[in-house]
Amino acid sequence: AEYVVKNIQWTTCENFTVERGRQQIEEYISTWEVHESWLYWSEFLQEEELKYSKRYHYRVLWSIPTRRKPIPQATATVYFVIEISKIKPATLPVEVFFFLESSRLIHRPEQCRFREKWLKDIIENKIILMESL
Repeated sequence: AEYVVKNIQWTTCENFTVERGRQQIEEYISTWEVHESWLYWSEFLQEEELKYSKRYHYRVLWSIPTRRKPIPQATATVYFVIEISKIKPATLPVEVFFFLESSRLIHRPEQCRFREKWLKDIIENKIILMESL
């Protein structure tokens, strides 16, 4: 069976606000196939002014708290960027991409199937590093 990449209807450039961007990121994350034990927290980081666009940077922290360890040993971070073009029509949707803290690979929501394993690998690597110190 062929997998269909899940995405959402992103807001237009003219209707974008910082809070709307954060809400849409959370809406998009809700399409990811991750176990219900994962919790996340999202926040706006900064606005970046470029020559032909503005970029809005967000951070989403992921962890799996448990009864035994309500404060997780490590977290995994996914960074999102929402780009608003200054030259394209304002009626077009915003551009969105994301990357994981341990990678330079840029993912686009319409082209990427998110893997829970990516979060697990980041956390496992941090725990291994902490235990070795």
